[in-house]
Amino acid sequence: MTILVTGSAGHLGEGLMRTLREAGRPAIGIDLKESPFTDQVCSITDRTLLRKLMPGIRQVIHTAALHKPHIVTNSRQEFVDTNITGTLALLDCAGDADVESFVFTSTTSAFGSSLSPKLGMPSAWITEDVTPVPKNIYGATKLAAEHLCEMIARSGKLPTIILRTSRFFPEEDDSPDIRDHFTIENAQVNELLYRRVDLEDAVSAHLIAADKASSIGFGRYIISAPTPFQESDLMTLRNAPFDVVGRIFPQCESIYASQGWRLFPDLDRVYVSRRAMRDLGWRPKWDFRVALKCVEDGQDFRSPLALAVGRKVYHGTFFENGPYPIEAEPAQRTGRLE
Repeated sequence: MTILVTGSAGHLGEGLMRTLREAGRPAIGIDLKESPFTDQVCSITDRTLLRKLMPGIRQVIHTAALHKPHIVTNSRQEFVDTNITGTLALLDCAGDADVESFVFTSTTSAFGSSLSPKLGMPSAWITEDVTPVPKNIYGATKLAAEHLCEMIARSGKLPTIILRTSRFFPEEDDSPDIRDHFTIENAQVNELLYRRVDLEDAVSAHLIAADKASSIGFGRYIISAPTPFQESDLMTLRNAPFDVVGRIFPQCESIYASQGWRLFPDLDRVYVSRRAMRDLGWRPKWDFRVALKCVEDGQDFRSPLALAVGRKVYHGTFFENGPYPIEAEPAQRTGRLE
């Protein structure tokens, strides 16, 4: 059973290809970029080449996309071309080839403005039932691609699972406030409480979803490290998160103190991945509790797979004030950088 992985040069794509190859499972990786895990350099909008690749493919895992960091370097039209038109091309070609299952990597960024409650309000409890309100072209195009996946899946032509993944990239935060006040390690362990998933767990979710899609037909799931919180914690999390964290993890204070770390002063949202664990049987390994134990024992809190894949380069440009200035969308009217 051959699996087609798009975006094989990216974090998740490489993680999938590494895992599949190590397991001896046949897989073909495609990407615009050459890499040790890319078997075919091509665009996902190239229907002619996609049709040639599809015979013998039984599952498609579609991770390729323009991402949030590309907002500053790519036009809105390029986001539409890749994230929407490319997804439609894959869906059509996979459906025509009687592929057994299709997994689409979406993003919790699709929730957009729903993630940021007003001051004085409790933290947002983010489940699959929350209505997305995209606030940039990345979220808007990923949500549009989700709709295409759902439309085709509900027609009965192609069983499809959508996975809205939270953060799994190892790079420093795009927020200057976070970069200036927290180390990368401190910030990312904090995020495991509410908005991060380890790459190994993201990979396992995709492989399980590919196997489960045929029996489910269509599903949409949040993929994030299991939260230790309950809805009753949300107001306290917004105003005094350590009161909750300290109650659940009394060892946290001393472990953090040994590293010179601290919690964020405000956890504005909590991603809830319980539906994926229930419906898919997904069992993530790398949560906040495990991370605390790793830090206490002097070990890395990231999985071996996350460490092996490491960092990626999103741009050929160096930005003086951070990894990528996401607030700017520079080329939206002209379709080119100015």
